[in-house]
Amino acid sequence: MSEFDVRHTASGSKGRYYIIHPEGESELTYSIMSPQTVIADHTDVATGFEGQGIGLVLLEHLLADAREKGFRIIPLCPFVNAQRRKHPEWADLFSV
Repeated sequence: MSEFDVRHTASGSKGRYYIIHPEGESELTYSIMSPQTVIADHTDVATGFEGQGIGLVLLEHLLADAREKGFRIIPLCPFVNAQRRKHPEWADLFSV
């Protein structure tokens, strides 16, 4: 999917996809509403790594999990919602 080492962690109703950089971390966080619905809460790219497509890489991992596990995403995060509007081919993965 990318040259970045995207990691995933989840605990209870919260989770995140993240990349560790020498200077910090980039992450996309989410909340689980139900087995069928996940809220994309927030995306943050580490300082100095903006504009390299890292937010999109993190989102692509969430999208892949949504396809594999059959849940839909509520895009509360402004970045995720903007990407949703740019990519109509992802419409089946979102609940808006």
